[in-house]
Amino acid sequence: MPKTLKPEQSHESLEYPYPYLFQKRLRFSHSFAAPSVALVSGSSDCRKFLSGSFFFKVVNFGLIVLGCCRAMASHVVGYPRMGPKRELKFALESFWDGKSSADELQNVAADLRASIWNQMADAGIKFIPSNTFSYYDQVLDTTAMLGAVPPRYSWNGGEIGFDVYFSMARGNASVPAMEMTKWFDTNYHYIVPELGPDVNFSYASHKAVQEYKEAKALGMETVPVLVGPVSYLLLSKPAKAVEKSFSLLSLIDKIIPVYKEVVAELKAAGATWIQFDEPTLVLDLDSHKLQAFSDAYSGLESSLSGLNVLIETYFADVPAETYKILTSLKGVTGFGFDLIRGTKTLDLIKTEFPLGKYLFAGVVDGRNIWANDLASSLTTLQDLAGTVGKDKVVVSTSCSLLHTAVDLENETKLDQEIKSWLAFAAQKVVEVNALAKALSGQKDEAYFSSNAAAQASRKSSPRVTNEAVQKAAAALKGSDHRRATNVSARLDAQQKKLNLPNLPTTTIGSFPQTMDLRRVRREFKAKKRVLLLFHILLLNFHHFQIVFHKLVFYFRISEDDYVKTIKEEINNVVKLQEELDIDVLVHGEPERNDMVEYFGEQLSGFAFTVNGWVQSYGSRCVKPPIIYGDVSRPKAMTVFWSSMAQSMTKRPMKGMLTGPVTILNWSFVRNDQPRFETCYQIALAIKDEVEDLEKAGITVIQIDEAALREGLPLRKSEQDFYLKWAVHSFRITNCGVQDTTQVHTHMCYSNFNDIIHSIMDMDADVITIENSRSDEKLLSVFREGVKYRAGIGPGVYDIHSPRIPSTEEIADRINKMLAVLESNILWVNPDCGLKTRKYSEVKPALSNMVAAAKLLRTQLASAK
Repeated sequence: MPKTLKPEQSHESLEYPYPYLFQKRLRFSHSFAAPSVALVSGSSDCRKFLSGSFFFKVVNFGLIVLGCCRAMASHVVGYPRMGPKRELKFALESFWDGKSSADELQNVAADLRASIWNQMADAGIKFIPSNTFSYYDQVLDTTAMLGAVPPRYSWNGGEIGFDVYFSMARGNASVPAMEMTKWFDTNYHYIVPELGPDVNFSYASHKAVQEYKEAKALGMETVPVLVGPVSYLLLSKPAKAVEKSFSLLSLIDKIIPVYKEVVAELKAAGATWIQFDEPTLVLDLDSHKLQAFSDAYSGLESSLSGLNVLIETYFADVPAETYKILTSLKGVTGFGFDLIRGTKTLDLIKTEFPLGKYLFAGVVDGRNIWANDLASSLTTLQDLAGTVGKDKVVVSTSCSLLHTAVDLENETKLDQEIKSWLAFAAQKVVEVNALAKALSGQKDEAYFSSNAAAQASRKSSPRVTNEAVQKAAAALKGSDHRRATNVSARLDAQQKKLNLPNLPTTTIGSFPQTMDLRRVRREFKAKKRVLLLFHILLLNFHHFQIVFHKLVFYFRISEDDYVKTIKEEINNVVKLQEELDIDVLVHGEPERNDMVEYFGEQLSGFAFTVNGWVQSYGSRCVKPPIIYGDVSRPKAMTVFWSSMAQSMTKRPMKGMLTGPVTILNWSFVRNDQPRFETCYQIALAIKDEVEDLEKAGITVIQIDEAALREGLPLRKSEQDFYLKWAVHSFRITNCGVQDTTQVHTHMCYSNFNDIIHSIMDMDADVITIENSRSDEKLLSVFREGVKYRAGIGPGVYDIHSPRIPSTEEIADRINKMLAVLESNILWVNPDCGLKTRKYSEVKPALSNMVAAAKLLRTQLASAK
């Protein structure tokens, strides 16, 4: 890492302790306060000449070599692939829309990969990963590598191209996409492989080798990363025509030959290390699965000869028995562990670690955005070095940095004090190498001192703590906050008031957002920010005239114009739903950018980024808020828009809220207090909003808990505690409403069968839940005898695909639901919100959905 300037040379050294290299392709620089001083690293050609080992200081445009900065034992598990300004997202969507070519998409991707590799090389990282880039998903990439393409995509062999690849991810006009579900307990989604005994595996995508060669051509040695064979199979599901009891691990002998081909090609290309990601090793695996793991790597052992092999785990502790089996593997050079979420693994390492092996110590958090406590991490690393040997400790991230934002440098509007507490992916790379250097005896005292100052600032800042909020949250622990009447009685009271037909239709909340609508919202939001600055500058009167002219020139949208635009959009959405004859309406959420950020912006204790995007799936990115302090609701957040929408129709209009658990799980959460305490604070804020909506005459209120399952701990011993406080948090939000107020919730894209009793314990009146993309696996829990007494709407079509389902297809899905659910509790709705779709897709799909519901109503009436 470049030497840190002394405080007198840079005003940034104390408030922002991460002097950093900006990523433009193949070049990086950082400008400081003094205009004649900057730190740069050489171009790619310069790096080849100097072997990547020198940094320079430019003083008055003169180049002076500061000295050798040898790459320490540092490693990064993986890196965000979207780009600092979502370059890949826009390139993908342009390609999908037919506005750009495959070559143009590939050029953007190549630029991003080169930028990432150069960035890590410039920061001094020794073990740089390759093949962590993906056009959609790393598990889908592995499916392509193995040639495990479901027959419906009509692949005839050969190298898998974009047509087949994106059809598997997104579906096409004739066939649906593969299932998508959550990646462990993150908000990232992967494409679930569909396997069976008849799959003919073959080496069908050479991406891993191609990207390794691509990096090598740029002068960088990388560590190719593959999803490990055991995790790949355990993350798969039996294909549709295959018995659900089929053992996926029985396919291990069929996929190992393909892995051997990949390994052989990588060795031939010059690779010296290879990384196998085996995150399923943190789960509670039985002896059969552990044996399959041992057998898989025994089968690969001869092929791996001559290579250094790293097996990487992450997201939780590795169970003791698994740890023993893992670390006893022959032919493995190093083992990677998450020491942020896997603190118990530390004890296992200190008790026993194989002699001569490398420990890749994940001490830099890959899933949150708080700056690392460098002093604390260094102490941990020194303790580990005493056990395994200093030359055998490699400093690493806890998991891939895919799950955090890209670069804090792009946050020019973020509060400076809060900014000093943070580290995004780019800064975490610097942290990793700083810790590696310190462990080797080359500690950057100025860098560590600046980090310590930021840590102290956060602990002592008065903006973090609100005593009244903490007391209110603490008082919640004495009650379970249930509504006074049971759900059956409430549904009867609600039906008398709402008078809904059998199989009532609704949607989940959002409607498509056009470019014009996004532009209006963006301009109005920008105006509010500058108006705040305008009021501040009034204190300095000599700035007044300049600022005033800039405001008049640039911002042409007034608050009245903004409200008028949003009102027109809501009115259009209401009219469309009435024309389609949907029974319970939504206002379409045109005023909302994101279902979590929208609420966070109106709650205290939250901070927001401009470019803090994180990939959720495919090209879909989210911008998680940062919860830095105690949470409260200063004023009503949704009542104005919901009341306006209800005034436009006589049909019930849902008030739309995001639940406390989802706000928590889809934010970057403070790590200085237990998560459940923060969740209780959010629950109280949402409770205030629910009661204000009810007072305003809203009779149906939806409190989305899309991420409740996502937060479930991976280890079974920890799950009960989480579910108790998560379900309790939801009940807090609506425990005070009348029986006639119908409370809905929504969940999506997770496996809910194992928590169905906790879902029932939430005591919502109606739950809408993703079902169609997962091949209706949700219904199996009801076939097995679970009696659900509240209203339920398993999704009847997948909104993440542009494909439009027919009336007959939807009717068939409803009939499958009626086979296991009573008609008087069944609702008809899509899988999820419609924001990402186009009206040309939404209108016919919803029309077919309503037609299917009416068809089934007629059939049910005739049967009586």
